[in-house]
Amino acid sequence: MAAHTLEELSKQLQKIDFCMLQTKNEPGVFSVRPMSNNGDVDYGGDSYFFSYDQTRKVSDIEQDARVGLTFTAPPSLLGKPGIFLAIDGTASLIRDKAQFEAHWVKDLERWFPEGIDTAGIVLIKVSATEIQYWDGEENGRIPLAKREAC
Repeated sequence: MAAHTLEELSKQLQKIDFCMLQTKNEPGVFSVRPMSNNGDVDYGGDSYFFSYDQTRKVSDIEQDARVGLTFTAPPSLLGKPGIFLAIDGTASLIRDKAQFEAHWVKDLERWFPEGIDTAGIVLIKVSATEIQYWDGEENGRIPLAKREAC
């Protein structure tokens, strides 16, 4: 079978709202928490997540920008297993309201009631450096060129 392309995997990611974001804190302990990407995944391998600035995940990223994301899609109605994706990436923190606006969806008001004007909001951009996938029939790895966080 042919390997999945980055474009195919990106389309899969757009269908999966929640993932697990893994960061590492100073003593080297991993922390993992669920995050919603709101389907905001572009074909270059970038994922975007809103957060409050004063959180452990943000302080972890400030210390070490290397992060991991894991996504899982449920099985299909025909019994084919869902896809599992593991992404290694570099996180950057964006505090620009124009960028907030570009990635905002109305559903985020559940967590950020003042919209992009919510005090202490930050946008986390994860730029993938490698994507691994398993779908029950195929598995593979897509290395992406070393990318610098913006």
